[in-house]
Amino acid sequence: MLAAKVIDNIWATRKAESLVGLKFMLVEVLGGVDAGRLIIAVDTIGAGFGERVLVCTGSSARRMLGRDDVPVDAAIVGIIDEDCLF
Repeated sequence: MLAAKVIDNIWATRKAESLVGLKFMLVEVLGGVDAGRLIIAVDTIGAGFGERVLVCTGSSARRMLGRDDVPVDAAIVGIIDEDCLF
């Protein structure tokens, strides 16, 4: 699991049928060896711009959607409280 900050929306006018209806966000990884790395993640909880979030990756991200056949490898699964410091 990664801590990240939401920095933008990602819009795709054409995408695989299994991705229709999913909201994509661009997040920047906070801390660790991947600090600064940008990731596109499916937003499963309604995170907003500037919020710090928890991101799961790999098969755990697909499980958050309830389907293993979706081509997703990152999902926002939590919003980090503002008073939590990094």
